[in-house]
Amino acid sequence: MNTLHRLAGPSTRHFGLARRSALALALGIGCWSALAQTAPVVPAPASPVAPAAGGVVSSALTAPLFYQLLLGELNVRAGEPGTGYSFILDAARKQRDPLLYRRAVEVALQARSGEAALTAARAWSDDIPGSSEANRFVLQILLALNRVNETGPVLQTILKDASASERNDAINAIPQTFSRVTDKARAAAVVREALGPYLKQPAHAAPAFTSVGRMYLAQDQLPEALVSARLGHTAEPASPFPALLALEIMERGEASAEPIVRQQIEASSISTPADTAVALSYARTLLDTQRNAEARAQLEKLTTRQPEQAEPWLLLGSMQLQENALPAATASLEKYMGLARQAGDERSARGLTQAYLMMAQIAEKRQDFPAANAWLDRIENADDIMAAQMRRASVLARQGKMAQARALLRSQPERTPEDARLKLVAEAQLLRDFKAWKEAYEVYGEAVARFPDLPDLRYDQAMMAEKAGKPADMEVLLRALIAAKPDFHHAYNALGYSLADRNERLPEAKKLIEKAVELAPGDAYIQDSLGWVEFRLGNTARAVEILQAAYGKRPDPEIAAHLGEVLWSQGQRDQALKIWREGLLLSSDNETLQGTLKRLRVKP
Repeated sequence: MNTLHRLAGPSTRHFGLARRSALALALGIGCWSALAQTAPVVPAPASPVAPAAGGVVSSALTAPLFYQLLLGELNVRAGEPGTGYSFILDAARKQRDPLLYRRAVEVALQARSGEAALTAARAWSDDIPGSSEANRFVLQILLALNRVNETGPVLQTILKDASASERNDAINAIPQTFSRVTDKARAAAVVREALGPYLKQPAHAAPAFTSVGRMYLAQDQLPEALVSARLGHTAEPASPFPALLALEIMERGEASAEPIVRQQIEASSISTPADTAVALSYARTLLDTQRNAEARAQLEKLTTRQPEQAEPWLLLGSMQLQENALPAATASLEKYMGLARQAGDERSARGLTQAYLMMAQIAEKRQDFPAANAWLDRIENADDIMAAQMRRASVLARQGKMAQARALLRSQPERTPEDARLKLVAEAQLLRDFKAWKEAYEVYGEAVARFPDLPDLRYDQAMMAEKAGKPADMEVLLRALIAAKPDFHHAYNALGYSLADRNERLPEAKKLIEKAVELAPGDAYIQDSLGWVEFRLGNTARAVEILQAAYGKRPDPEIAAHLGEVLWSQGQRDQALKIWREGLLLSSDNETLQGTLKRLRVKP
């Protein structure tokens, strides 16, 4: 009897099996110690039992029931999970014991019989009303069986039985619980119905609306998700839950979600870890969109309000390093390292590695190469050794020892194919950093030869071909990449932009960029390319419209260079200078921006 679908309680049909198990027990009592490791612990009686003489307490487990459980576990171990399940479930029903019910569910799941597991979990829920664990098992098994329509009542029961202090956590966990359901629309409908009563309760409205919004987000219904975030925020302005949802919506390109985040940060005064998570995530989002001044203001405010929170100091130090504010970066990183060492957890250990790498970079910028190596010597985690060696190689290259730097990277061991890829990418990146375009192109070629199925490597090789003055090679590589991976929008954009920038085959360039827009309509850099080719074609008004939209979505020095040039060509000199100055604040050494200013002989 190898299937759980035909199970029944112990009967004479199992007599032969019982005799075999009993014989096994008689042949060696040593098997009991192994069995004890997997058998469930039988709880003490529900009601007190008077101690016998000598203070010994009698167990509620009778000899026949003990023997039944022993047979069940022996059959499971002997490869007969169906019979074992039958014995254990029958014992659970007799004892009304949650541990035995759990064991029956586990046996069924191990045998991959979802229906049997559901039977045991439902029996558990029926026999022990109010058991949140039983109901969670029922819900999870129903979802695994894709019986979403049956989950509503179970979900409602779980929420109703949760204590007031735990209910919000249960509500927040719902989207993750339903995340693997294929019918997203049906799952959302079930969740909305279950959460209906809580949408009207002040104590639960914010997380309830947030969970409803996340169910919409799972269907890519951004307007509906945004409405839910706004309703949750209105119900409780200081709640972090709608703000975290709003951040996810912002990451999908919906800028109108941002006021929710800003207002939550102001309303909360960043008084809880969840509030800190909102403020920190918002700062990261601002950094990702090149809004550096606003990101810095958020991080400075966060480190002032919560100076004992370590992670904001790390992010602030990283930003200050990028801005070349070395004394401020050093102070921020030292503060982070002190807090991280006190925490002593795994997350802090990884953060310390990042801090050591940044401190090494600061020392490198100061030409203090011994100090840079001393910081790198502190890194011990094997997973971070390559990052440390990349920084060591950079230190060598800055001392004019590029050959030694490349040899250092090449000498690293290759435990896996991924190690080999990382070594080549690290070497190519080092060469790119030092503008050794031809050598970087060659190393990427070596990487492509070893890993031909990775489109990103082919793309990077094409970009280096252009930098190395090989536009024909770049076009061959990009067209081969498009043929191999027709949905790789970066290849269409790069080839189209390259043609437009050289003022060659402009109609073809526009078609390539329009294809990239079709594949990635929200990408500001591709919109920048489209605006640039429109300008080259003489469609100046259209170019301004596209470039202003791209710059508004993502302030970037290269987009600023193009937008400024188009405005300059229209005689809007003051506006062009304003845009260029903003671009220089974002990156004073951007090649495209500096090249534009030099070509037009402009000193902003």
